[in-house]
Amino acid sequence: MTLKRNLFLAGAIVVGSAGLAQADMAATAINDLNVRAGPGPQYPSLGIATRGSQAILDGCIQGSRWCRVDVNGVRGWVYAEYLQVQQGGSSVIVEQHQVDLGVPVVTYETTASVAPDPAPGDELLGPVGSVEAISPPETVTTYVQTNPAQTVRLRGDVVVGAALPGDVTFQEIPDYQYRYVRINDRPVLVDPATRRIVYVYD
Repeated sequence: MTLKRNLFLAGAIVVGSAGLAQADMAATAINDLNVRAGPGPQYPSLGIATRGSQAILDGCIQGSRWCRVDVNGVRGWVYAEYLQVQQGGSSVIVEQHQVDLGVPVVTYETTASVAPDPAPGDELLGPVGSVEAISPPETVTTYVQTNPAQTVRLRGDVVVGAALPGDVTFQEIPDYQYRYVRINDRPVLVDPATRRIVYVYD
């Protein structure tokens, strides 16, 4: 488990009373996650929790995809769709089972400005959606490594499922259904039909 810490604190947490009586809920990251200072991609990252990292789930905002976790002693916010917990001997995604898991409800109050507005020309990655993650063959990885593309700068988390703006162009890969683009210096594979990221290279 890796978590790079940044010294940044903003906002205040209020935990609902329903969560105070709950035992600690253990969760596992199913993807590399940005742990953010607040419940949204506009908040600065406190670090990265790698796939398989163990976390204590404090609770989630009602009607939101954001949950607060404690990873290696640092508390921050992550997407609920990338957290799983054990239920009845099976692993289930937190976002889909918040109610039946009895996940506590937490709220967030902003107490400071945490990020500047996007600069002119900066675009945001679209909302994260459900996609089937892939494992590209070695030939595709070699192609990506030997054909570097110019990077596209976008605000937001470069994660599997994120949608790319309509004006971002993709590079074709010979004999392969997915396309290639470099977002914020990170090569990613994209489903051209949905414009969603299906794989992110380290």
